This record gives sequence, structure tokens and C-alpha cells, in this order.
Amino acid sequence: MSNSMRDLIDGEAELDDEEDDESFDEEAGDHPRRRPNIDDSSEEEEDDEDEEEARKIREGFIVDEDEEDEAEDSDARERRRRKKRRREREEEEQLDEEDLDLIGEAIPEWERKPQPQQTKFKRLKRGHRDDHRPTERRGLAEIFSDEDEEHDDRGYGRPSGRPQADEFDDFIEDDYPEDDEERRHREEDEEVARPKDRGLNIDTTGLDKDALEDMDAIFGNGEDYEWALQLEEEQEHAERTKEDIELQDVFEPSQLKEKLLTDDDNKIRFNDEPERFQLDRRAFKNLQMTSDQFKEEARWISNLMLPSKGLSSELHGPFNKAVGKVLEFFVIDGVEVPYVFQHRRDYLIHAKKMRNPNRRDDPDAPEYTVDAEKLLTQDDLWKVLDLDIRFRSFLEKRNALESTYDKLKEKTRDDTLEEMIRQAQTIEELQDLQDYLNFQYSAELKDLAANDNSAQREIKRAGGRTAQFERIRRSSAYKFVQALGITPDRLAKNILRESKKVTSEDDSRLPDDLADALVDADFPTGEQVINAARQMLAEEMFASPRMRKHFRKNFYGMGIVSCRRTDKGLRKIDEANPYYEVKYLKNMSIADLAVRPELFLKMMKAEEEGLIEIKVSLENDKEFRQQLFSDFASENFSELADKWNEQRQKVIDLAFDKLVKVIVKGVKDSLRTACQDELLKTCRELYFKRLDQAPYKPKGMVIGTTPRVLVLSNGMGDPNREPVSWVSMDEDGRILEHGTFTNLARDESQREALAELVRRRLPDVIGISGFSADTHRLIKDVEGLVSEKGLVGPEYDDTETNEYRSDLLEVIVINDEVARLYKDSPRAVSDHPSLHPMTRYCIGLARYMQNPMKEYAALGKDVTSLQIHPYQQYLPQARLLKHLETAMVDMVNLVGVDINVAMQDANTAHLLPYVAGLGPRKAQLLIKGINKNGGVVTSRDELVGDPERHKLPVLGPRVWNNCASFLFIEYEPTNPESDPLDNTRIHPEDYDLARKVAADALGLDEEDVKAETDENGAGAIVRKLFKDDEQDKVNELILEEYAEQLEREYQQRKRATLETIRAELQVPYEELRKKFESLTVDQVFTMLTGENRDSLCEGMIVAANVRVVKDDFAIVKLDCGIEGRVESHDVSYRHSIKDVLHVGQVVQAKLIDLNRKEFVSKLSMRDEEMRRPFRRHFDHGRDQWDYRKEDEDREELREKDKATGRAQRVVNHPLFKPFNSTQAEEYLGSQPSGEVVIRPSSKGNDHLAITWKVADGVFQHVDVLELQKENEFAVGRTLRVAGKYTYQDLDELIVDHVKAMAKKVDELMQCDKFQKGSRNETEKWLTTYMDANPNRSTYAFCIDTKHPGYFFLCFKASRNSRVNAWPVRVIPHAFELMKSQYPDVRALCNGFKLRYQSEMLKQQSGGR
Repeated sequence: MSNSMRDLIDGEAELDDEEDDESFDEEAGDHPRRRPNIDDSSEEEEDDEDEEEARKIREGFIVDEDEEDEAEDSDARERRRRKKRRREREEEEQLDEEDLDLIGEAIPEWERKPQPQQTKFKRLKRGHRDDHRPTERRGLAEIFSDEDEEHDDRGYGRPSGRPQADEFDDFIEDDYPEDDEERRHREEDEEVARPKDRGLNIDTTGLDKDALEDMDAIFGNGEDYEWALQLEEEQEHAERTKEDIELQDVFEPSQLKEKLLTDDDNKIRFNDEPERFQLDRRAFKNLQMTSDQFKEEARWISNLMLPSKGLSSELHGPFNKAVGKVLEFFVIDGVEVPYVFQHRRDYLIHAKKMRNPNRRDDPDAPEYTVDAEKLLTQDDLWKVLDLDIRFRSFLEKRNALESTYDKLKEKTRDDTLEEMIRQAQTIEELQDLQDYLNFQYSAELKDLAANDNSAQREIKRAGGRTAQFERIRRSSAYKFVQALGITPDRLAKNILRESKKVTSEDDSRLPDDLADALVDADFPTGEQVINAARQMLAEEMFASPRMRKHFRKNFYGMGIVSCRRTDKGLRKIDEANPYYEVKYLKNMSIADLAVRPELFLKMMKAEEEGLIEIKVSLENDKEFRQQLFSDFASENFSELADKWNEQRQKVIDLAFDKLVKVIVKGVKDSLRTACQDELLKTCRELYFKRLDQAPYKPKGMVIGTTPRVLVLSNGMGDPNREPVSWVSMDEDGRILEHGTFTNLARDESQREALAELVRRRLPDVIGISGFSADTHRLIKDVEGLVSEKGLVGPEYDDTETNEYRSDLLEVIVINDEVARLYKDSPRAVSDHPSLHPMTRYCIGLARYMQNPMKEYAALGKDVTSLQIHPYQQYLPQARLLKHLETAMVDMVNLVGVDINVAMQDANTAHLLPYVAGLGPRKAQLLIKGINKNGGVVTSRDELVGDPERHKLPVLGPRVWNNCASFLFIEYEPTNPESDPLDNTRIHPEDYDLARKVAADALGLDEEDVKAETDENGAGAIVRKLFKDDEQDKVNELILEEYAEQLEREYQQRKRATLETIRAELQVPYEELRKKFESLTVDQVFTMLTGENRDSLCEGMIVAANVRVVKDDFAIVKLDCGIEGRVESHDVSYRHSIKDVLHVGQVVQAKLIDLNRKEFVSKLSMRDEEMRRPFRRHFDHGRDQWDYRKEDEDREELREKDKATGRAQRVVNHPLFKPFNSTQAEEYLGSQPSGEVVIRPSSKGNDHLAITWKVADGVFQHVDVLELQKENEFAVGRTLRVAGKYTYQDLDELIVDHVKAMAKKVDELMQCDKFQKGSRNETEKWLTTYMDANPNRSTYAFCIDTKHPGYFFLCFKASRNSRVNAWPVRVIPHAFELMKSQYPDVRALCNGFKLRYQSEMLKQQSGGR
């Protein structure tokens, strides 16, 4: 058995036992560079002693043995010293798990490079690398030389394969300093031991020839050991050629990709182009665009955008020019959207100079006014950027098509292709032409492919039947095709009215007669000829690009969409299912769906799940077919013409269905993309509104001031019974205090403690949030306490009374969507490892109030977990993430980033990837570069290098140009090198312009400016403006004339830039976000209950848990946590309410009133109310809902339910829900793991089903057999599960069966051997771990998502072995592995190891 397996199944079998083994050879099962041990007891004994000594040295018990045996000679001392160094060096060579953690996580950008001052480990690796030079092979004559002893004192059975000791002399001396005397003895010993010449060093003095021959006979001449020397040489060669360990050798490609450490990431990181541009355009990096193609792109984008802009016709020309200019900025100048929007805004506006009509009445009024029309918004800029990528894809496909056709033109010309390639405007049209080319010239393309292998990459055949049609084309049957009339292209021109109509002419013979005359070897009968001809012409129609264009145009204009449920969707899509809204939709036009994009996306998702079928048809289908035939048929009137027209009709019928199929697929795909675009735009707008919030503004403070915050939360608990967590945070984001309160409603000591905390920490606001409806009571309690105790906020200057005053502290409800994700995130655990999750949740809330944008930015890719739009689950996550990131980019660049704060504060650093020009890779590069330059930035210019101040370049010129104005540096008046313009939104390219404006505002002439700048530097004028506090003087300047001068003399459009300069000189980097947004009543209700107006509204029948029963009313609690009141007359007119209801009972009731502000409701249980089912209202147009089919399906389900008793079953238990399996899973989806639903069973009334949540996305359905039932609908007195577990009631079953299994699942998932993710991900992790730790065996658990209640125990015995997996089943109170049960995880792990040992022994014994 290998050493690694001994390690895996060690007798003690501890849960975490991973012994620190020495490296071992997987093939030989021994230590590297060792021969298989010769059976020699002395060698084994020495080996044991060596191992024991090495163990003691590793543990630090002994260091040297000089004190024990001072009489030892110098040779013995040297041998021990070399042994010790060798063992420690071998240990240091190993990269253990902690090393990898440091490399891969603590320092993600780590790369192994030589360092000027290397550690011991680095020296060791260097020595290893230097050992690449070949060593002279020791001959047989040297096998017994004394040099063996000098290299290693071990016996021959364990020869050393390591390099000779003298090659490491320097590195050994550095690691183990010696005194002079010791070094002198060692050098003398080595000099004596080392022979001058290599060879046989045997003293033969006094030996004659016979004696030498006898010695050879006894000891041999060494040839018997030739194999050993050969093996030793091979091992040494392998060691010399072994490559250094790189990140690629240690980590999986997916891990390197996640950490942005691949070679491609490094290229992006160091290339001087905006990171987002590189990522978007990397698929087209080899695409070269000509100037004509660039102009074509501008027209193409303008034509796509103009219809939705709604501009007057006179603005179409300026709009086209604006689009062209924006493309130039993106493509030629390489600047991103924020830069264009901020610094090239004049090109996005059409300014028209007009005479001022008011000048007649007011002589002082300006002579001209400027009428400005906004042509492009910031959203439009992102649209242009997206369309630029789409055009590149379009152009690449068109270039490939043209390249293929150019090769064909040497043999043939095709007017259709030459005409339509340049007319194509969409990918669909290019695909039509590609299909036509592949069909029409399949033989020629094959010849080209044979001559040029590169052509194969361009051929993308839609179908695979080309050989059949080539056979028809070469045969006589093709003459029948020609006899049928005009070509498909000519027919399409007739239909599209693109030229004069050409009609079909009839052949002089009947179709059957002509077919008989055209028979040949390929088609020996007339019937075969006719069938082949019809198929050929139908295929030509199908491949005709003009015909497809005609069909597509009609489907977009006259297409209607209808849904039909499948058998699977009949029951699965019930009235509570979100797909019910589209289950019976019909006759929806394309225009209708464009207005409601979420409907079509919902349809497509339901179709993917096999629940409905989407049918797209033509509203005028009959007329369309008739028109197609009339343009194809002959205009003659005769029996002959009728016969030929019959054949043409059959061709039309064949081609029509094929064309409809391909066109419908294209229409659905295009419509889905358009609907996704529209919904993504809406998501971006909604997310931008969430980002567009300044920090909460304390009264009397300017907007943007960071508040001091006190946050409280009860989480999921009852605030009157369970702790309420709180955190006090100052304006700098530091946690001043944290703790808990209990029962703030009634405990006066706790109320006073909160009041004293407020008086001590003086918060500007109190924020509250939580996970349950009980949080509403906490809000009321705190509001009452603030009023009762008179807790006020800080004083502020009241502008109305000109007096200082203070008001009662404001208590607000905080949006907690970010804090919920933060509290258990790795970032939160890393920031505050010792704090309770609820305290971390409060920290997240406090940070959100101080700067919402920073908290959203810190989410990274997790931002898609937020509920931005109710239908966002129907969007591709990658596209959603990209659109949300564009909103973040816009907002971050609007607000700007203080680069020096970002260097010190990780929360601020999260904003850097969204700065124009940067991204996650370049943000890492920026931080690393600034740290190399000292960690502080004093001017924007130094980011591109400042040799005079010894500052290295951090960013390239193009990236710096993008980000310079969005990274600001706080102005320090006392620092003469600090430039106030570096603290503004003004770009460095406009600094001279800003200084000119400042000089004009101060009234300085050129001489004054020169004198000031000569004395105090280029920033002196602006510093003087700030120092003299005369910024308001810039308002007196007339900037319009200055803008006209710049445009006239320098062709620079700077009107908007000058306005920016004016604003920034007055208030640098003014807060432009809107004020902190308070949640609406509906938003608070949804946040605390999880219910919205669609999921909970009046008229619904809901489950209610009876809490209190009085004589005339009852208090109940709904599943969402809100309380409800049921009046006695709303229960029964004939019975007392106490006879009907009792505490703890779960009843069904109709919601008749819901007060979302107060979190209370009114319900009714009267029979007449309950008999009226709730019907959700859908906003459908006339004749757009199939009511007949809906009624038929409802009746069909009712009959099925009668047969199974499914709908009638109601169980009196708090966990019972009238759900099917899908509804149960949806209900439990947002619940914690271990939650349970009891529901009716499809097996009949003698069964119940229990669904419980094993893990996220994993649910187990347990079948419960009921025995000893009093009646059909009563719960059985005995409940049996899986035929062997028996319980007396549901509560016992839940506790002892389901909850017991849930506890075991939690125990296993908390084990450090558990890996989150799929089995494939776990196997990759094991492989990576073994690559990094080749001398260890390891195993891990992961969940089996396909079999709920099961786990995989994955293990890998050695580096070269495959990953195996054994199933582990969770049963009540235990785990089951290979039919053996184990009470806990420790026992399970021990049992696995022993079981594996047993299996290995069986295999070994079987092998013998």
C-alpha cells in the first residue's frame, strides 16, 4: 500500500489528519530518487534512526549533537550537518496548503520572480534551477570511490540523487554560519576526501596482479550495478529539467480566470487601452475597418437609433453627425462614455444661434441667444457603444461572405449576391445570403475547400442535403424545374414589386409527358422526375434571400403570437404560477409585445421549460399564400395551364412550410433580443436611481455630508423577546460601539440605555431595518421612545429664523438589500470576524446610509442578486450584469473618486474599477503602482510619471486621459505643489482654459498673470482665486463670446466645458446626486414581509394561524408575519366563534382588507366569501385570451381532482399548505434550509407528502403513508415513512425524521471537508489540491443535487489516480455509507478510511 493511502486510512483516523508527509514516488511508492530497498536489516534500522532524528529536528527538540559526543571526528560531524540541511531543505521545497493560500488568495497578483534579497526558500529554489547543467556520469570504475561517502553516508540501497554538496557550499554557509575553527576543520576534511582526479581511488600498493584479480572476483568490477547508475542518471536528468512551479501548475484555469491572473488578463492589464473596450472588442481585435466602413457604421447606427428618438426632420442631419463624432471618440480617440459625456458634451448638443427678440425692449439684453437641442443622452452613448460591437460582428460576417464570393467569381458570377450583399443591413440577411451561397454553389465550394483549407472555416452549411440537390441539378430532371416557370429570385422580385412583373410560361407538353421524356439513370420514372423537380424548386425558394426577405417583412408587420399549453403545463401552470399570465394568450401582435417585453420573455422561458408552445403565424395567412401563388402561376387559361399551375401550387405548399419554420425561428430570436434590450434598459434606469442617492443629509448640513448613524435591527426575531442588535458609526465609518437591547417596548432600563447611548454618541439619524413584519413594531417602539425621551439631533442654523435649533431625531427605515448580502459574505467575515452576523448586518445598514453607491459597488458581480426588476430572472445574467455596471460607471464618474482615500479605504477602492478607462485589472495595477511610488498621489500628472520627483508611470497616456478628471486629489492650501484644479471635474487638458477664466475673473492682465505664475507656479492664479475667496466673480464673465472665439480660431467646441469650469471653480466636485431616498409604504411592506401587490392583495384566500380567540373576534397571523382580525360575524352566523376557532389552529380565510402602512389586515371565513375564488386580473386586449380553452382545462383538472381527492384535502397543522410539489419548492425557495411544508399527496387520501429544503435549490419530497385513519380526510394515527420509520403524529414525524435529517445535513455542511458547489467543481478542487500537494491523499464531501438527501464523498488516493465518489445518505440521526450507519461526521470519516483500507486489502489479496 502506498504511503499516501497509509496516511488516508491511518489507524487513529482523526477528522483533520493530514500528516505532513515527505514527497513520495507514486510509481515506486517510495521517496523520490531512492532505489527499491534491498532487504537489509541494517539499512532498515538506520532508516528508522534517520527518520526519528529528522522528526526531532522538525519538532525543534534537538538542533545539534556536538554536546553529546564531543569526541566525534570532524567527518561524522559533517555528515550529520549535511543530513540535517538536506532534510530541512527537502521540507522547505514542499508547497504546503498554507503556502498556496498565501500565493493564491492573500496576494492574488503573486508571480514567482527572482528577488534581490531572497529568503531561504528562494535560495533553495535558485539552487534547484541552477542545477540544470549536465553532470559527468560516474563510470563503473568510480562506483566504490570515497566520494560517495562525501556526498551521502547512506548505504548503496538508498543512494542519493541530489546534486553534489560542493555545488551548494555558499548557500549552506549562509543558512548555517560556522565559526572559524569549525570551517577550517571542514575545509581540511573536504580537501583530503576530495580526489584530485576522477577515477578509481583504491590504494593498490603492495598488491600483485593475482591479488587484484582475486579482489575483482570477490567484489566484482561494477558492471552488475550498471542499471543502478543508469536509473540514477535518469532521475538526476528529470530533476534538472523539472520546471519551476508556476501559478498555472498550482491553480485550475477557472481559478486563475476568477482571480484575473491569466495571460489574457495580464495583456489587458498592461495594454494602454480602456479595459472595458478591450473586453468588448477582443473578439474583433484582428478586424481592420476602412474609412468608408467607418462612415457606413455611423449611418447604420443612426438609422437604427433615429426611429426611437422622435427628433424633427431638421435635426436628422445633426444627429447623424453627432453619432459619427461619438464613434470617432470611441474608436479613434479611445475614450469611454463618461469622458465623452463630461468633456465632449458640446458634440452631443445642436446649438443654434438666434437673434434675441427681447433686445428691442431691453437694450442691455444680449443680441443673440443660443437655442440648444440635446441630440444624444448618456444612455444613447452606451447604445452607440453596444451597436458598435454589433456592427463589428456584422462586418466580420460580411467580410467572410465577400471573401468566399470573391474566390467564386473567378469561375462564376451571381447577380443576386453582388446586389444583395451590399444591401444587407442585418445579421439575418447575411445569413440568408450565406445559406444561398452554400446551397447554390455547394460543388464549387467543395472544390475551393480542397484547394484552400481556410475556406472550410467560412462554409457554414445550414443543412446537409447538398449532395441530393446537386444530383438533381446535374440530371435531366432539372429541365422540369426550369419548365415550372420563373426562378425563385424572379418570383420574389414580382412579389416585392422591385421590377416589372415577369410571368411563368407553360411548356407545350403536359407535366406527365415532359417528365416521361426526362427520365434517366438517376430518376428512372416520370413520377420520380416530378417529385425531384418539386423538391428542387421548393428548396431554391427556401434558399432564396429575396424570398426570405419578403416572408420576414410580412411576419414582422402582420405576425401574431399565440400560446398553447403542453400536457406538462396543464397542471403545473396553475393560477398561482407566474406563467399563468401567458398560458392562454393568443393573437398578440409584434407591436403589442414590443410594448410589454416581459410578456414575450416569460413566454420564451415557459417554452424552454416545456410548459407551453409559442406559435407565430400570419394574421393574413390565407391572403399571403394566395398572393404568392398568383405571382408564380401562369396567366393562361387552358387545361394545360391548369395542370402546370397544380404543380406550381404543390411547390408553393412545400416551400411555404419550410420558409415559415426558418423565418419564425429568426423572428422569435430577434424579438427576444429586442425585448431583452428594452427590459435591460429599464433595469439600468432603475438601478441608476438607486445609485443616485447622496449620503443621508443631516439637517442644516450641505448635501454630501456624511452623517453619524445609529442603526438597530431585530433580524427575524420578536423585538419584545429577542435581542435587538445595534451599531453606532461615526462620520468616518468607524464603529464606535455595538451591542444589543432587549424589549425596548416595556423594559425601562433598556429604553434608558438607548437614550443614554444617543446622548453620548450624538447620532444624526436612527436607522432601522429587519427581515420580518415584527420590525414594524420595533420602528414604532423607537419612534415612541425618541418622542418620550426628547432625543434630538445636533444643532443647525435655521435659515428661516436665523437661529440655531435642534429637532427630534429622525427614525427612518433603511433599504437592506445590500446589507443582507453583506452580513454573511466573505468580505464581512474578513472585516469583522468576531462579530455576530446581525451586528455585521447593522454595519452594512450604517454604511448604506453613509454612501449607498459604495455599498452597491462593493457587491461586484453579486449585484445581479438584487431584485432590480420583477422580471429580471428572464434576462441573461451576463447581459444584466453588464448593463448594471454601465449605470455604476456613470454614477462613479459623476461623483468622482478621491484617489488618496481609495488607497487607504477598501470600501472606496471598490469604486476604482468603474472609473473611466479602468476596470478590475487596471484598478489593481493602479493601486500597485501608487504603492510603489510611496502610496500617496500629489498631482494627477504624476500618474503618468514624474522623473524629477522619481515617480514611475502608473498608467499609460490613453488610460490616464480617460480617468484623470474622475480621480481627484484634495487641495491643500498650505502645500505649494497642490493644484486646486486637481480637486475639480476639469480635465488636465483644459487646465489652461480654467486658469484663463480665473485670471479674467480676477481682472488680471497678461503681465500680472506672468508675474504670478513665475513666482508661484502654473496653479498660482487659481490658488489666488480660492485664497481671496472670489470664486463668485466667475459668474460675471460672459462665456459665450469666449466659446465662439475658441470655435472660430481653434475649431474647439467648448461651450459646455466652460460652463463646467465656471461651476467647478465655485464649488469643486459639488455633490450632484439626489438626496437620500426614503422608502415608500409599499417598499417597506415588501422588504419586511416579502409580499408585493401581486403576491398578496384583497380577495386572496390565505392560510392564517389563530393566535387569540375572544367572544366577538379572533386575532390571526398570516404566513408573511402580519396580524389579521376576524370578526365573529365573518366566521359564522350560526355558531359562536369560540366553537369554530381555537388557538393554534390553521385556517383558510379570505383577505378583505390590507393596511400596508400599519401591517394589519381583516379577514373573513364566511362560506359565501370562500366559495368565490380569487381570480387575478390580467390586462389583455380584446380577443387576446382563450377563455374557452381555459374553461375546458379547468373542468378537466376538476375531474382529475375528484378522482384523486387532491383539492379537497385540508390538514389541521401550521405547516400544511395546499401546494403541489412545484409550489412547495417555490415557497421554500426563500426560506432557510431545514424548513418544511406538509401538502396533499398525488397518491390519494391515504398519503401525505412532506417537502423540506435540504439546501439552496435542493428539496426532498417524503412520502408518508397514513394508517389507522378515522375517516377519508383525517390524518392517520400511525404514519409510516419508507416502510421502516413509524411515528404517531405529524409533529413527531417532523421533529424525529425531517428535522433530524436537516440537523445531519447542517452538520455535514459545516464540516471543513465539505465543498460548496457541484460534484465536478469538487473533483476539480481535489485535482488542484493534489497537484499542489502531490504527497497527500485527500477527500471531500459535496451535495448531490440530483438525489436530495444524498452527498458525494469524493476522494483521490494519489496525484495520478482518478477521483472516486461514494454516495452518503442522510437518515434520521445518522449517515449511511455502504449500508453502514455512522452517528456523526467524525465517525463517518473514520468509517470511510477503514472501509477504504478494507477494500484495498481485498483487492491486494484478490490480486495474489
